[in-house]
Amino acid sequence: MTPEVLLRFMNRIEPLKSGTRHCVTQAGTPETVAAHSWRLAVFALLLEDEFPKVDVDRLLRMCLIHDIGEAVTGDVPSFQKTEADQRKEEQAIDGLLSLLPDDTRQRFQGLFLEMAEGKTEEARLWRALDKLEAVIQHNESPLDSWLPLEYTLNLTYGEREVTPFPFLVDLRLKLQEETREKLDREGISFSGSLQ
Repeated sequence: MTPEVLLRFMNRIEPLKSGTRHCVTQAGTPETVAAHSWRLAVFALLLEDEFPKVDVDRLLRMCLIHDIGEAVTGDVPSFQKTEADQRKEEQAIDGLLSLLPDDTRQRFQGLFLEMAEGKTEEARLWRALDKLEAVIQHNESPLDSWLPLEYTLNLTYGEREVTPFPFLVDLRLKLQEETREKLDREGISFSGSLQ
């Protein structure tokens, strides 16, 4: 890879550092896409001993690149994302990857295909952690930044994805408890069931 190619790609993904997501941080500032990806990677790294058969290098790569298309499209919350939004993001990813040398592009495309198919342990774990990181962030954010639909969504988001991973099922239950406590403190009524 030449310095020019490297810098062109780095310049194109720079908007991830300032592109915001729906959620806010504990301080009440908008969470950035880059901050989400970084913390997702740390989350995965912290769980390395819980999943000894997982290729952590591949998992970390998935965590770091999964949202690069949002450098072009911006973030669309999962509860608002349409098939058209998904296609637009896939096109953005293809456009960004086209800037890379063939071998790098093929490696990244392989990771995106693996994530989309969800057949490998790494892809399934990445998907579960991605959802759980969003739940953790919501539990940390001020409740006045939540939409009413998130009262229930935060209780159920990621339940299906964590099912194959007993450790993550336990973590998800803990997060549900935290969400319920947060809502209770504010006198918010909600629905949703613990597993």
